[in-house]
This record gives sequence, C-alpha cells and structure tokens, in this order.
Amino acid sequence: MDRDLADFWNLLWELALGVAAGFFLLNAFAPPQDLPWKPLDLEAPIGRATAAKVSDFELARTAAAEEVTAVTDACMAMLREAGVEVERAPDRDDGGFCIVRGAVRITGGDVTPLAPGGLVMQCPLAMRYVIWDRQVLRPAAQETYGADVARVDNYGSYSCRRIYGSERISDRPSEHARANALDVAGVTLEDGRRVSLAADWDGDGPAGREGSVFLRRLSRGACQVFSTVLGPDYNAAHEDHLHFDGAPRSLCS
Repeated sequence: MDRDLADFWNLLWELALGVAAGFFLLNAFAPPQDLPWKPLDLEAPIGRATAAKVSDFELARTAAAEEVTAVTDACMAMLREAGVEVERAPDRDDGGFCIVRGAVRITGGDVTPLAPGGLVMQCPLAMRYVIWDRQVLRPAAQETYGADVARVDNYGSYSCRRIYGSERISDRPSEHARANALDVAGVTLEDGRRVSLAADWDGDGPAGREGSVFLRRLSRGACQVFSTVLGPDYNAAHEDHLHFDGAPRSLCS
C-alpha cells in the first residue's frame, strides 16, 4: 500500500515536471500571437490568440464609468504605441439599445484612412480594423495589384437600428447601434483604381476576376480578427458591402 502511494506521487511529480517543461518550451518558442497569456501586439501577424486578446478590451453594457474610462484609455494607449492617432469620442445615448460608451475616432497615423472619415467606433473595433489593415488589406493589395491602398470606402459604423434595419421588436439590435460594426464598401488604391463590393464581388465588374479574388481574400482575412464577417454571399442585405463587427458571437460567411 505504501509503495503504491509512493508510486502514485512519483507519477504525479513526473507529470508536473512534464507539464512545466512543456509550458517552458511553448512560452519560449511559440509565436507570441498564438499564446493567450502574452500581451497583444498590433504589429504582429494575426495568431490563434489575437482575436481573444482584443476581446479583453471589450466593455460590458453594465460596466461602471470608471471601468469604461480605464479600459478605453488602455486601448487607446495601445493604438498610439502602434503609431495610430486616436481620440476619445463622446458617449451618446439615443434611447433604448442605442447607447455608445468608450468609443474612439481614428484621426491619422499609420493606418489606411476610412472614407468618409471621423467614424465613431468601439475601441476594440478600431484595434481590429488596424490589425486587418496591416496584416490583410495592405499585403493583399501589394500582392494583387502591386499598389498601396489610398483609402477604405465605407458605409459607416454607428447607426441606431436593429439588424438589417428591421422594425420588428423580436429582432435583435444591430452591433451598429453601439458603434461596434463597420461596413466596408470597397477599396481605392493609390493609383486611382477602385475595387467595390457592389461591382466586383462576382468578378463581372471593372476589376474583373482579379477584383473578386482580392475582395474574397479581404473577407477571409477579416474572419481571423473580427468576430462577425458578412458579405454578398450571406444575404441580399449585404450585397454591396462587407460587414465587420466585434460581437460576442462568431459568424463568418
């Protein structure tokens, strides 16, 4: 009996040592963007843990004012460290579910401009946009067209409404109602060429087959960092744009 107990503790000790050694090797050699305990780095490639790390900056709807300020300040500090110019946007309450707290505006810096600009968006959504811009959009534009991106054409972020603009009370509020969504209509390149969802998604527009491949690459890449990505293949409501948001649920279509 005593020997069996000793063997049991020896086995536990060996397992503990094995786990510790495995953690040490993982911590030392795995890409930091794949490890949830490593800090978020907006300059790093998108990893397995990137989206979850961004989610750490999400605010609960019931968060106290002090928490809203502290978390948003930390989020803005990270954006600024990455070379993005950002400012806090005023909170707003348009009644019902249309409440925006802890939102920001990207005003410049190392980020592709949004057109129109001055959008109000949740700070984690701004983080997601910066990551997508650097790790998906810019490389795709260079590899496809050999050109830099001049701007991302969009249909806005904040909109006080339910999903699809529905007036049915049974339909849930849109993430746009809390400035946690961005609708991308297309991309304009530095050389003046434009690739749009409305014209080029299916490859039959001015950008040809190349434009369709490019846009679908942007959509797939967005699924790595945004929690929801919807486009023309999802339904008619998204036939002319890609919808990106940071909702708690996950859907990529």
